[in-house]
Amino acid sequence: MKKHSVHAIVARALWISVLAIVASCTPLQVVTHTVSQSETRVPPGQYELDPHHWSITFDVDHLKYSRFTMRLDRATAKLDWDEGGLDRSSVAATIDAASVDTNVPLLDKLVKGADMFDVARYPQIRFVSTHFERTGDARGTLTGDLTIRGTTQPVTLDVTFNGFAPDPLTKQDTLGFSAEGHFSRARFGLSTWFPAVGDDVNVRIQAEFVRQSAALGRATGVPDVSFRRGINGPVRDQLAAFA
Repeated sequence: MKKHSVHAIVARALWISVLAIVASCTPLQVVTHTVSQSETRVPPGQYELDPHHWSITFDVDHLKYSRFTMRLDRATAKLDWDEGGLDRSSVAATIDAASVDTNVPLLDKLVKGADMFDVARYPQIRFVSTHFERTGDARGTLTGDLTIRGTTQPVTLDVTFNGFAPDPLTKQDTLGFSAEGHFSRARFGLSTWFPAVGDDVNVRIQAEFVRQSAALGRATGVPDVSFRRGINGPVRDQLAAFA
């Protein structure tokens, strides 16, 4: 075999290897992805709730049989992250009260009606943080003003900072949090159906926030190559297994 033929075969093999590495790069980044709970590593600035990666649920006692769960399906939130970390940062969230979903259409209508949320008159549920008290590394209690049906009362949530890292798919600076708390619905004028439906409402929240400057990139024409809701194409097909 001629020397130049051997060189050509070797070069082709190397080129195929390079292409294979490039093609597998993004899935590899997903598989090896880690986050840091070090608050000092988070760039300060404004972050917005990732519209595709969050959940808010309320659950209440139902006739002592079980805790009945409802979802809130539309929300926005802004997080102001300070260099001081959790202790000096703040968050404000707005929930569309009409987005409540009990998985029972008739009950949805009743919960949205005048006897409960009265969404025609009070379309928003609001939470604005007022104070954070640290209870450990990357965790603490967050107190804020919760407004439901035009009534505002203080509510405290147990919050865990799950971590920070650039998203391996979008390259956007992303933070993750988990939070739980509870409140008396009667304090907000929501006493209908008591005691068949309990007074104590448990709140469970999962949320990811994206640094605002990166999020604005989508609005200015920077393509989003994630596999999030609504995307089509080979990137989604390639990475769906890692979602």
